[in-house]
Amino acid sequence: MNSRPRPEGRPVITERPAGRAVELKSPREIEALKRSGKLAAGLLNAVCAEVRAGVATEDLDDLAARWIKERGAQPAFLNYHGFPKTICVSVNNEVVHGIPGPRKIREGDIVSVDVGLFCEGWCGDTARTIPVGEIDPAARKLLEVSERSLREAIAAARAGQRLGDVSNAMQSVAEAAGYNVVRSYGGHGIGRAMHEDPHVPCLGRPGTGLRLEPGLVLALEVMVNAGTEKVTHLPDGWTVLTADGSLSAHFEHMVAVTGSGTEILTEV
Repeated sequence: MNSRPRPEGRPVITERPAGRAVELKSPREIEALKRSGKLAAGLLNAVCAEVRAGVATEDLDDLAARWIKERGAQPAFLNYHGFPKTICVSVNNEVVHGIPGPRKIREGDIVSVDVGLFCEGWCGDTARTIPVGEIDPAARKLLEVSERSLREAIAAARAGQRLGDVSNAMQSVAEAAGYNVVRSYGGHGIGRAMHEDPHVPCLGRPGTGLRLEPGLVLALEVMVNAGTEKVTHLPDGWTVLTADGSLSAHFEHMVAVTGSGTEILTEV
């Protein structure tokens, strides 16, 4: 899903030109985030396994609520700025923040599932878009390109690189395939709060922005539209739609920048 006070003496880096202090995590804190990330990845796998034609999106939300409770964790999305459900489920031309309800999934849909939870006080946040049965070849290409866009962004998220390198990796892969990345939403820092600095747009210029340092933990999100980059909203105030009705795909992983490379925290 698209801060807390910092203790005195915590390592930070300063984001320019915004001038905000971006918190770096210690190795012990990264291990804690890895536990929350892996738990979130397990939840995402459990929910995606139940995505099929005839299933109501609210059934997936009920499953997620039980799954989180059974493991002693807490939902991150529920009541976040008033969000009424445990997870986000966005279908076809819904970009992100879809509210689960009675709508039933159909054969040929593409379904984006975004989950978040807190484990031992640390947030885990991850998302993917999956096909329902046989889907149109154009829709399948969108999913493949979007996932590759995220993988390229992860590869670019190395110590010494700039945040613009990461964002540009997403943008370049999507645009090379004839798609557009969403400009209004993006990824974010993550830790004890779900959304921390820095904001990570889906587009950017290489060599610009915050320099990445070991200890930086990011939730990298890519949102790719088959058509225009412009979006609109349903009257519920949450669900984001493509402005032209085209399909959209959403993928997200948490990563930690370390001295020896980049570690994905939301894989099981």
